[in-house]
Amino acid sequence: MAESFSTELLPAAKVDRYATLAEEIGAVLDGETNLVARMSTVASMLAASFDEFFWTGFYVVDPHNPRELVVGPYQGSLGCLRIAFGRGVCGAVAQSGHPLIVPDVEAFPGHIACDSRSRSEIVLPVRDRSGNLIAVLDVDSERLAAFDAVDQAGLEPIVALVSPD
Repeated sequence: MAESFSTELLPAAKVDRYATLAEEIGAVLDGETNLVARMSTVASMLAASFDEFFWTGFYVVDPHNPRELVVGPYQGSLGCLRIAFGRGVCGAVAQSGHPLIVPDVEAFPGHIACDSRSRSEIVLPVRDRSGNLIAVLDVDSERLAAFDAVDQAGLEPIVALVSPD
């Protein structure tokens, strides 16, 4: 397991930063089987690596109510505790199973304002090794249009690391 992590060693270019970060996260997670530990590590390393990430974390499918997400490990201000499938950006991703980039959360129908400082958002589904939805990764920014296809392409391999083998 990697014992140290320094964001100062990450490349400045976003595409390169994601690629290096994915390698670092993979090294840190190597051998860890606990899902909460894995999600906590990913949220922490992502939040530390990008200044524009205001809230970074996971909403986990509730095992007692499989049509609802419950807040999981995250970095940032207080998150919403529960989000129904189909509600807000996270709920829309949970329902559709497809990533969403929202340049202006105020323009997203049914947006849930967990923190009014959030201006843009990217959310990706997290699946277990069988392909079942287990969570969504939610990243918010205080800046409008903070996320793009480079972020999605960079986060997808990181999200794939979340579920233990």
